[in-house]
Amino acid sequence: MTDSIGIAVMGASGRMGQMLIETITASDKAHLCAVTERPGHDWVGRDLGQAMGGAATGVRVYDDPLEAIVNAQAIIDFTSPEATVAHAQLTAQARTVHVIGTTGFTEEHIAALDAAARHAVIVRAGNMSLGVNLLTRLAQEVAHALDADFDVEIVEAHHRHKVDAPSGTALMLGEAVARGRGVTLSEVTDSGRDGITGARRRGDIGFAAIRGGDVVGEHDVIFAADGERIVLRHIATDRGIFARGALKAALWGQGRDPGHYSMMSVLGLG
Repeated sequence: MTDSIGIAVMGASGRMGQMLIETITASDKAHLCAVTERPGHDWVGRDLGQAMGGAATGVRVYDDPLEAIVNAQAIIDFTSPEATVAHAQLTAQARTVHVIGTTGFTEEHIAALDAAARHAVIVRAGNMSLGVNLLTRLAQEVAHALDADFDVEIVEAHHRHKVDAPSGTALMLGEAVARGRGVTLSEVTDSGRDGITGARRRGDIGFAAIRGGDVVGEHDVIFAADGERIVLRHIATDRGIFARGALKAALWGQGRDPGHYSMMSVLGLG
């Protein structure tokens, strides 16, 4: 296992955490070296395998992220914005690759991640899947080719437990459309329509969010003009695509110069 990369997973007990554990464990290029959970969680201090109801694995569950980070070459982080920013401060000190799938960041959070990225590799994406990142590139190219006579609406659907809206992926797609049009997304965003909103403003990028059931993730980018529509769509049916993308990013980050990267760079599209 001398060539195997040690990876720590932050937040082990959730659906995404367990999918990451499964994906890393099955890899011949990486191994799981530690996991974390919030203080007071039943798993803390136990062997991960036994905590999950199986045989001992030798991987311990920590409630202190520093203990997980110190011996890892990379961490994968699908937690909360506040936790992720705190983790980034530690990975910057340890020079550990930090793969971030967390969404819901504010501008202040992003500024803190940018500061950490001066010292360590950060790979952050609203969505880690290959298909979504290709969709992002397509959305940018279509937006560049079409003028503002084409209204843009981004419609996303997720499971009932998702706490942020629009989704990080929807915002990533919106940023791509804005880049294609040469505008700033925050200046043209139209979301949360309710009541008498007035006519749609030319050039705005609209967002709509659907929440229900166990939907893994669906995203449509709609370019609508008089007489025609172009619809770019991605449908995820298995969270494994996100875990596989995150692992790819963790491996890609080894030996890179410090910086704040995206999955576009990982996939050679940046």
